[in-house]
Amino acid sequence: MKTTSKKATSIKLFNLKTIHMRTFHLSWFAFFLCFFGWFGIAPLMAVVRDELDLTKSQIGNIIISSVAITVFARLAIGWLCDKIGPRITYTYLLILGSIPVMLIGLSNSYESFLMFRLAIGVIGASFVITQYHTSMMFAPNVVGTANATTAGWGNLGGGVTQMVMPLIFAAFVGLGFVDTTAWRYAMVVPGIAMIICGFLYYKFTTDLPAGNLKDLRENDPAFKSKSQESKGAFKAALKDYRVWALFLIYGACFGVELTINNIAAIYYHDYFTLDLKTAGLIAGLFGLMNIFARSLGGFFGDKAGIKWGLKGRVGFLGLALLVEGIALIIFSKMTVLPLAIITMIIFSLFVQMSEGATYSVVPFINRKAVGAISGIVGAGGNAGAVAAGFLFKSESLSYPEALTIMGIVVTGVSVLSLAVRFSTSAEKEAKVEMEHALAERKGELILKPVRA
Repeated sequence: MKTTSKKATSIKLFNLKTIHMRTFHLSWFAFFLCFFGWFGIAPLMAVVRDELDLTKSQIGNIIISSVAITVFARLAIGWLCDKIGPRITYTYLLILGSIPVMLIGLSNSYESFLMFRLAIGVIGASFVITQYHTSMMFAPNVVGTANATTAGWGNLGGGVTQMVMPLIFAAFVGLGFVDTTAWRYAMVVPGIAMIICGFLYYKFTTDLPAGNLKDLRENDPAFKSKSQESKGAFKAALKDYRVWALFLIYGACFGVELTINNIAAIYYHDYFTLDLKTAGLIAGLFGLMNIFARSLGGFFGDKAGIKWGLKGRVGFLGLALLVEGIALIIFSKMTVLPLAIITMIIFSLFVQMSEGATYSVVPFINRKAVGAISGIVGAGGNAGAVAAGFLFKSESLSYPEALTIMGIVVTGVSVLSLAVRFSTSAEKEAKVEMEHALAERKGELILKPVRA
């Protein structure tokens, strides 16, 4: 596999020999498990609600708590990635994050359940590490696709958990456990998987294609000098208005996805009078679109970047977000189940394409602070989910009304893409780097041996 600055210029899904592809697969799988643990309790909330006698307002607080702390966690994790590297950061997050996932079963009141849900939200910061790590491993011609695919397949955990957790729950019931015990044991399953993945991540990845940050800083004077230059980049990122525009934009796509993951099962259960398993299966369709939808956003972002430069990436992002907002408004008006499912799938497509398109832009804002910017923008997704949570908490708004308001806001936020601009020198630098990556990729294809 040819590389530019040792970064991969192609994505070879079935090749695990290179550090680039091992990191690619482990990063999305780690995020998948974190997402699975993060939202594992969501499809079981109808059971928890009945046992703990939760009100609509209390469920709203639980939804908010599950995403609120992630805002701060993502900011810290982005800084940590720049400081100690993604490998160690992910290892600790997976292992320590598994503890509240497994222990939420100890909850016996609204207050204790709320505290555990808050603690679990920290693992949502895993997204930042995934995006940072693939940004470090892949060249400009494929970085948007790599980021979108690893994030999309990771987000897939949000859809799979809607389908699988009710089955795990049912399995424990089949073993003789009552409902009030079965949901508690079910949450141990994703926790154990996270611990195993933490050890695998430590063993089979490196921080950068050239090695780990600690070793490079100690043994490579040029790298050490480059690291010194990046100091102060976090402050520069905080002062960049484009970062905050992307913060709001990501809140309007990933924030929406998090909200739907939290309320979809109970929405279909309550408004379409479906049983827990059926509601979970339908809700899971929203997350399953991540198999390809987010990748499409990154892919089209890369293609737009190749043809029209950085402004092409931003233009595609604005368009995808606009269609997302319109589709969400239409979905909120559906009262017939088949039509609701169809419009939800279309809406999901553009939600996730918008997410992929956002992170096809992020690596180009400030190359010295990719971790910090990934963290800030990623935190925007959770900030958006927190804001949306207050809509669904309100006793005066029905869920369909809250969805309509959310769609209107998303449509308005799409205009902010016009604020994400790049200087002529930045466009020129990106063009040169892109041409270099494409040339190496072309050389790789030419030199590839032809099988008889």
